[in-house]
Amino acid sequence: MSETIPHNASCKDDYDPNSISPEQALENIFQTITPVKTTKSVPIREALGKILATDIISQINVPTERNSAMDGYAIKGRDIPDEGIHNLTLIGCCLAGTPFNEHVKSGECVRIMTGAVMPDGTDTVIMQEHVISAASTISINNDTKPGENVREAGEDISVGDLVLSKGMKLTPADIGLLASLGFSEVTIYRNIKVAFFSTGDELRSVGEELDNGAIYDSNRYTLFGMLSRLGVEFIDMGVVKDDKELLDRAFIEASLKADVLVTSGGVSVGDADYIKDILEQQGEVNFWKVAMKPGRPLTFGKLDKTYFFGLPGNPVSVMVTFYQFVQPALKKLMGETYCSPILMKVPCTSNLRKRPGRVEYQRGVLEQDEEGHMVVRKTGMQGSGILRSMADANCFIILPLESEGVKSGAMVDVQLFHGIV
Repeated sequence: MSETIPHNASCKDDYDPNSISPEQALENIFQTITPVKTTKSVPIREALGKILATDIISQINVPTERNSAMDGYAIKGRDIPDEGIHNLTLIGCCLAGTPFNEHVKSGECVRIMTGAVMPDGTDTVIMQEHVISAASTISINNDTKPGENVREAGEDISVGDLVLSKGMKLTPADIGLLASLGFSEVTIYRNIKVAFFSTGDELRSVGEELDNGAIYDSNRYTLFGMLSRLGVEFIDMGVVKDDKELLDRAFIEASLKADVLVTSGGVSVGDADYIKDILEQQGEVNFWKVAMKPGRPLTFGKLDKTYFFGLPGNPVSVMVTFYQFVQPALKKLMGETYCSPILMKVPCTSNLRKRPGRVEYQRGVLEQDEEGHMVVRKTGMQGSGILRSMADANCFIILPLESEGVKSGAMVDVQLFHGIV
């Protein structure tokens, strides 16, 4: 009688009872992470890309006073004729920042520039293109309606309006808006610190010579790029060999210095994969497998006050798991309000192979076809070690857990890189 060999699910197996869904993994992460509380005030020029820690309430009206929306002539609306042509006497000029201080009577007008305060007695601006002008008079018809081409005080923003909300990542437009309201400083959340390292005896840094069986460590460079775009402070701890004592020390060092530790490699089930064991000894494991491809061996947990993400070793798996889980987690920790990535349904022009059991994040190119319609195609071979599949892509094609593949022409869910990459 033959002996039964126990089977543990491998990265090639599509079903693993120990895996949780991507949705459950993200929910676990969000339930575990507590945003930072420490804030500081900085000049608005230093706040670009930072997370706003307080609501911004306007203390002024924008515009502050009724003003002209056009270059033209300020008049009384009742002077517009019902028909024919009407002549008005020009009594002065009004520039932005230089108001006209006299009262305008019926039958009179004032030359006015965009943004200039409306003279007393006027309520309408006739565009200069709709006027026949002479030395001291203008002629108008009824092309313009009373009240046109005028911006009321507070039309854009009123005193007491909520202008920017706590948890926003400040953009260049936000910085300009703050300046337009007279804010010289703003309160933001402190930067978070993220430590990261790669594990593996086979890894070499760029510039080193490759000996037999060695490969260059690309993961630290993609992590560097992804973390840099988030604007966090980071600590690159280099490559740590597959040695339990060295990894123990690296974990302790990171937990003393960083809010988050991210590793790549060493989270599978091999004899030299120590990450999960060390996490269980030094802290706690929340989950360590996700029903996704690529990237199933993903570990999330905590080392004292430091959150931990153990990413797989394959380059594409690192990027997919980072964008789907680590990046949303870091944004929440930074105090940013979470927004789900943009999803859209489009026809797929490629045949996509898949077996049920895992959610797949295939790399795709979203583009216009010859008729101007949006379609998506895969970037070629989809192996988790083929980093070019990410470099050529501008989106993920997300195939649900139960999907058995896609034939060309079928509709698929596409997650745009814009906003996450």
